[in-house]
Formats: sequence, C-alpha cells, structure tokens
Amino acid sequence: MPHPIMFDDNDPLLAKVRGICETFPQSTEQISHGRPVFRASEKGKIYLVYGGGEKIRPGEMRRHNHAVMFLPDPSDHEALSQDGRFFVPAYFGPSGWLAIDVDHSDVDWQEITELVDASYRQIARKGLIVELDAATDH
Repeated sequence: MPHPIMFDDNDPLLAKVRGICETFPQSTEQISHGRPVFRASEKGKIYLVYGGGEKIRPGEMRRHNHAVMFLPDPSDHEALSQDGRFFVPAYFGPSGWLAIDVDHSDVDWQEITELVDASYRQIARKGLIVELDAATDH
C-alpha cells in the first residue's frame, strides 16, 4: 500500500525550497513516503526532505509539514542541535540528520540555503561538488 501524499504541491514554502534545490547540479525531486525528497542526481542519495516528523515519546509523533530535513556538516551538528529551532527528525535522526520548521515569518532563507548546500555536499558525488564550486566561482 503506497504512502498517502503529505504535502500540497502549491505550497509556497515548498516552492521556495524547490527554488533553492534547483540551483544544485543534477538535483532531482521525487516523492518518497508521501513527501518531496531531493536527490543529488536521479539515482543519487537524498540530501533534503520537505516535511517530516519528530518522535515526542514512544508511540507519539509530531508532524512538521513545512520542515526542511537535512544532513548538516559534521562540524556544525552539535551547535545546530543546541539551537531550539532545530529538531531531530524521526527515522533520519539516527543517521545525523536535523530539521527546521520553515513555517514562520522570520525564516532566514539565506541560512536555509546554506544548510541545504552543506547537506548536498555531504551526499553528492565529488564530480557534482566540483561542478557546484565552478558554478559559484562566477
């Protein structure tokens, strides 16, 4: 049985996230487990998930429909974990992923872009990183 779709394709926050992700080389969007996921190439690994959940206590979850789930640079993980805006997402958290809800007016989209960039760099093949760096040198 497939997962139900858990997002609105016309969500303006998702549109902002898509706009960020489309700037990365060979970034592709797919639906996985009912949510948009962004991969570093069509068959590459996931570097970002839009929406997610957080385990509150055993058997209880809190949904975050407008969260950005990402894999931070390991050197930033501890500091981000201490920042109350971030949470450990269910299922991805044990692999080092964090998430931030972007459904509020004071979101710093430059910070979100930097977090997405760090996540992409953790996942993408070296050739894609070289391509990304060459594109940003201009």
